[in-house]
Amino acid sequence: MCVRILYLTQWFDPEPAFKGADFAAALAARGHDVEVATAFPNYPGGKLYPGYRIRPYANERIRGLKVHRLWVYPSHDASSFGRIANYLSFFVSALVFGLLRAHRYDVIYVYHPPITPGVAAALFGMVRRKPMVIEIQDLWPDSVMASGMAGGRTDRILTSLCRFVYRRASHVIPQSDGMRARLIERGVPEQKLTRIFNWSTYQAPSAAAPALPDKTHVLGPAGRFNIIYGGNLGQAQALSSVIHAVAAARRIEPAVHLHLFGHGIESGPLVELASSVAPDGVTLHGTVDRVAMDRIFDLANALVMHLKDDPLYEITLPSKMQHYLSCGKPVIAGIRGEAAKLLLQSGAALVTQPEDVQTMADAMVQLARMSPIELQAMGQRGKRFYESHMAFDFAVDETLGILSRAVLVE
Repeated sequence: MCVRILYLTQWFDPEPAFKGADFAAALAARGHDVEVATAFPNYPGGKLYPGYRIRPYANERIRGLKVHRLWVYPSHDASSFGRIANYLSFFVSALVFGLLRAHRYDVIYVYHPPITPGVAAALFGMVRRKPMVIEIQDLWPDSVMASGMAGGRTDRILTSLCRFVYRRASHVIPQSDGMRARLIERGVPEQKLTRIFNWSTYQAPSAAAPALPDKTHVLGPAGRFNIIYGGNLGQAQALSSVIHAVAAARRIEPAVHLHLFGHGIESGPLVELASSVAPDGVTLHGTVDRVAMDRIFDLANALVMHLKDDPLYEITLPSKMQHYLSCGKPVIAGIRGEAAKLLLQSGAALVTQPEDVQTMADAMVQLARMSPIELQAMGQRGKRFYESHMAFDFAVDETLGILSRAVLVE
């Protein structure tokens, strides 16, 4: 059965969206008709990408998929007003688009966060009598509260919106078992929930993804123990703790050097902090494209990830975890909860409590003093764990099964 799927997501290629063109193209490759409705690309910097201009509507082809670009107010900074305007503008655009075009599709697949596309889909799906499946990557309102972007009244409003969306959804897909348990506590029926792990988008070196020619050019002089972070430089990552850990580690092992690749609202403060506490131990490189980032990961001695100390992150599995494991490199992680358990189970990671500077510094020193053979073995354990427990094809097939059942039930 060919299913006509509307994939509604605020973030899509060329933005660094997790379930972007690769995922949507994989759904289509299994014999289904997939179209994407998304915003004009402006994430994570809040600036419109080159080659685009804001209009009420435009469309293009990406990986053979028809992509509908909808009007949005570009913003992704520390301003609550800017974030709210960004989310609400896309909500309005998605709602109008769905009311006009949802009759063309069999099912609506929504990527969340933010929750606003889910609210739009719940409304126009109800009017057009179309089933909706929502994929949850970050649990709202928890993640919004943890980011410090909103207060108590906003919490109540977002909680009500989430409950409305979950009631309207035919099925809900959380990305962790902890998130699934939390949703059951909030009244989502257990039979309406299926946990699907995220996968890695890592691409091994090939003709399409060639290796970088010069390690020294990218990471600096030989003799360093290069620890690399790649991704969003935001409040949730609390990377100031990692920088402080580097400063502490270098007092014992001067070879330790941290490289931060990415951009976000904390970029400026992190530059200032690094120049203050570890001017010779931290390099901020800015953003690079995904393929280049994978080649940079290949050059690393170890990879680092960190999330702020917040109860929310006990049930969150950041996609960075799968990506790091698939790279076959040792991992240092300041994280707790379900992600910490999986990383320890993999045998590829040294895990510390979040924001525990000294313990993370000790982990950096411990890795820096391992032999290359020990480091390689550690990384390979992680890669095997990833391949055995998390896979792209499995997630695609599971998702399609849920979408197909939603159509049949409706």
